[in-house]
Amino acid sequence: MSWAQVHDIYDGSFAGFLTCVFQAYARREEPVRFSTPEEAQAALWPERRVETDRDKARRVYRSLGPRLGAEGKRLVTYGFLTCMEEKELHLWRLMKLGYQKGPAFTRALADPEIAAVWKAVGHLTEEAHLLKGFARFSELEGVLVGEIEPKNRVLPLLRPHFCARLPGENFALYDRTHKELLLARPGKWAILPAEDFVPGPAGEEELDCRRLWRQFYHIIAIEGRYNPRCRMTHMPKRYWSVMTEFQGGGEQPGLSHLS
Repeated sequence: MSWAQVHDIYDGSFAGFLTCVFQAYARREEPVRFSTPEEAQAALWPERRVETDRDKARRVYRSLGPRLGAEGKRLVTYGFLTCMEEKELHLWRLMKLGYQKGPAFTRALADPEIAAVWKAVGHLTEEAHLLKGFARFSELEGVLVGEIEPKNRVLPLLRPHFCARLPGENFALYDRTHKELLLARPGKWAILPAEDFVPGPAGEEELDCRRLWRQFYHIIAIEGRYNPRCRMTHMPKRYWSVMTEFQGGGEQPGLSHLS
């Protein structure tokens, strides 16, 4: 007997998605579309509004390791952070496959669903790796504040790195794309929604530090080795808008030592 096809409408959270998975198995339904209330549009399938239930979500989450293995669990948890189109549908299909075949399913790279999630997770981890070096912080009234514009939801991957690098600091890192804010102080941290986050004005000491950094960045450039194509390979242009060395003075040669 085939499962009934449905359109799940949920709150967009990971716990909400796992609740959808629980409900699908409990009701023997096959989600063919996922959306949030803001995204919901008329569809051909019956709509199911799924209220997030953390107990049900926890039961599904606890099943990931034993049933899908460590790599399968990583694909699901990291996959939800990606910017992959229709990621919930891909992850639902991947989880079904994992529950059927066990942990070895992650090696079946010829399967289009598994290959798609692996590719998206690779893009996520690469972007997080780049932003460990490209994120810039400013000191504003005793707090280090930075902003990024990633394609993926990278804050959960950046959090361990910056908490380890700045263990004695109060700092905030704002994701402009997804309107999320990582707040940290010694021994504590949280990632929170933040629709209208605006950093405070920089003081004279901070402005002096920015000017010195930009001056250093341009002085170390070797004019004869200026290679903008190489620079954009090592430092993609889409990150420049939040990097101190590209602010307040126009585009100048830099990073030519990478050519």
